[in-house]
Amino acid sequence: MKVVLFCGGYGMRMRTGSADDLPKPMHPVGPRPLLWHVMRYYAHFGHTDFVLCLGYGAQYIKDYFLHYSEAASNDFVLRGGKVELLSSDISDWTITFVNTGQDSPIGERLRRVRHLVEDEEMFLANYADVLTDAPLDDMVERVRSSGAAASMMVVPPQQSFHCVEVGDEGRVSGITAVSSLPLWENGGYFVLRPEVFDHLPPKGDLVEDGCGALAKQGRLIAYPYKGFWQPADTVKERAALERDYAAGDRPWMLWEREEEPEAQVEVLRLSGVR
Repeated sequence: MKVVLFCGGYGMRMRTGSADDLPKPMHPVGPRPLLWHVMRYYAHFGHTDFVLCLGYGAQYIKDYFLHYSEAASNDFVLRGGKVELLSSDISDWTITFVNTGQDSPIGERLRRVRHLVEDEEMFLANYADVLTDAPLDDMVERVRSSGAAASMMVVPPQQSFHCVEVGDEGRVSGITAVSSLPLWENGGYFVLRPEVFDHLPPKGDLVEDGCGALAKQGRLIAYPYKGFWQPADTVKERAALERDYAAGDRPWMLWEREEEPEAQVEVLRLSGVR
């Protein structure tokens, strides 16, 4: 199954303001960039045909894979000045690099690679800035068995803010943590059928336009997940992943485990998307 990764945004909340700012997917977590971790997750489930939707910082991403060093994350033997790898990360990967525009919204980036996935029964899509240990096979099977046109992983609210109920004369009647409310957020992992292209206008958005239209038709299902899910949308969030990686706390690296975790899921049918 092909995997479309949206890795062309500016990543403004990750940038430091220097001229050599890396694109967000190329910020490191351990010895490898965030993008590699996302791709390695999909490869763990057997999906190794990738379509990278490029924009800002495209050359960084191209150069990284054109000059990829397997020795950075694999054991090897150096014999007579030649490297003999004992394992490999990407030898069986197919990566298609597509310039989808410097300022294109996500829906437009997807439209520009339509010709690469429109003949597929289903394909996968991801923002390339979130790590998880969710059971991808189950996510795909839910779409196949339900006959839905698309699935969106949803997660509990991650913010630490509080909602304040205000009554007459400004008196506060209640304070509730956002994380405890019966709400779900878009988790950034999608299983899509080509039907989604019927609802993507030029310069459109994947969630608001594509998923929103499918939701109104009852063609979109949610995949609620309460396990590990960690975005890297800001410097602080990426630093937290880097800290966990250094401490050996790497739940998203399923390929390092002997057994898969049990899924913590339930099925919802979405009637609308916010």
